[in-house]
Amino acid sequence: LKMSWFWFYLPLRLLMMACLCHSIKAPTTTSQQSFKTDLFNFYHSLILADGKETTIHLLKDIPKRYYFVLEEGRVLAPFTITVTPCDVPIEWSILMHKASASFLGKAAQGDHNTQEVSKSQKAPSMVSTIFNYKGNSVETYMGMSSHSALYMLEFLSTERDTHITVYLTTDTTSGHLYPELPMDPRIDVIGIGHTTVTLTWKHSPSVLQHRENIQYCLLLNEKHNYKSLCAAETAIRSSGMKLPPTLALSLSPYLLEPQQVMILSNSELSIINKVTSGEVRQICMGTKNAYTVPNLSPSTQYYFDVFVVNLLTNASAAYTGTFARTLEEPEPKVMELKDGKVIQVVLDGKKQKFYNLQYQARHRKIQFTFQSCHGQVRVHITKNGKTVASENISGLRYFSLKGKLLDIYLVQLRSTEEFNSSVKVQVSPHFHKPLFPLLPESLKIKSFSKLRTCNSVTIAWLGTQEESKYCVYKKRIEDDQVWMELQSADRCSGPGSRHKSEKVLCKYFYDINLQRAVTTETIKGLDAGTFYLFDVYLFGPSGIPVRYHSKVVKTRKKC
Repeated sequence: LKMSWFWFYLPLRLLMMACLCHSIKAPTTTSQQSFKTDLFNFYHSLILADGKETTIHLLKDIPKRYYFVLEEGRVLAPFTITVTPCDVPIEWSILMHKASASFLGKAAQGDHNTQEVSKSQKAPSMVSTIFNYKGNSVETYMGMSSHSALYMLEFLSTERDTHITVYLTTDTTSGHLYPELPMDPRIDVIGIGHTTVTLTWKHSPSVLQHRENIQYCLLLNEKHNYKSLCAAETAIRSSGMKLPPTLALSLSPYLLEPQQVMILSNSELSIINKVTSGEVRQICMGTKNAYTVPNLSPSTQYYFDVFVVNLLTNASAAYTGTFARTLEEPEPKVMELKDGKVIQVVLDGKKQKFYNLQYQARHRKIQFTFQSCHGQVRVHITKNGKTVASENISGLRYFSLKGKLLDIYLVQLRSTEEFNSSVKVQVSPHFHKPLFPLLPESLKIKSFSKLRTCNSVTIAWLGTQEESKYCVYKKRIEDDQVWMELQSADRCSGPGSRHKSEKVLCKYFYDINLQRAVTTETIKGLDAGTFYLFDVYLFGPSGIPVRYHSKVVKTRKKC
């Protein structure tokens, strides 16, 4: 095996060394001298693979060289070279060393006759730069290669360490590795809203020919456009995230990092990368050439890039990127609060928008009361523009505040859940007339497992030092309804929303000693092996009830 590799490289080494000897006397440029010097160290260099995309890592200010030659027997053939910078701009060039065909033929046959080499030194030879480029765009060179030419590709990064991809092919009959772009590769913005932007672009010819193997992927961010998918992925990694290669193309959920969120709906894959510089979203939508991007922030400039992707090879081509600024959000509607009046607000969990309430103080001391009916609610209160309270609430919460007459209070409410939440709000200067009854230390209902029977359940709950009315309700539920009943319970709804048959009893009690302010009830007439939902309602002087946390208990199956 070692001998076979030796005989594979020997003709090529002789070829280049002889080419170097031919051209020593001729005047050369700096690039040509570098090219010839490098030929002596050919065994340290790399041959560029034909028909395969190669990833090359570049160190700052250190050039890297690759070579390619035609297969034996091919006299003249077209070839293409595509270079994709994955980060900063680079410099790259193609140098050609051309020598006499008679010498190349002998060298390629492994003829080591020194007389032949000496004679061939008289044959003309030439080193020339046939292409050079500097920048960060994807660039393709198309040319004709002859059997009597050796090519060198030189790459250089002067800004920092980086990497690029290079694709060389001499086969123009088996189709394209990269999907084709249309004649007009621009992305058109056809609609702009407060939180949406609608885009459209012309179909790639590759989509029309190979629909099952091609798809479009959209990338959006708040910084700038990217000229390749490779550059976009590098930027995400440099922001502090480990991003798997060709993430948007592999469509593999298990590759996601903790900072990534994947959303799959209506055959569209959306991957959201939470990076320090903002949000980068990748959306693959099959072969649709129009898309409305949802859930954007108002009054924000976004940059949009579309890539047409070959799913078989993971190769991609970039459309010309565009940008758009979403519309400014209209001034939020503000509802005025009035002394002593209770309002109930429903908060949209999906949009996560603040609901605004305003109150102008007519007294120096005021009290805000909030009762979360369903889900957790974020409460933010400012006085004359300065924050005086901000926290998440679930249940009942009071805020007693002091200020001056005519102070302006702004209350902002937002759901912290993905579903809708609701909350009751009241502001009042009358501390001696509370809206809600005096509450016990805990609103939990306790059940006693040892006291359960096939047809009865014993529950207990805490009371207060103030005589109040307590009403107990029960509801028979199925095994698969337990979670839903507990999650959907409306803590603001009173007994008026319950069926009359669910009422068990009402009673009054209190105790000056809080340690003894506990009451129990045994509910009888139940069915064996059945789930029951129990609720206790507490009524205060104002008549507004407070609902204890619901309790589910199952009666014994056998007694």
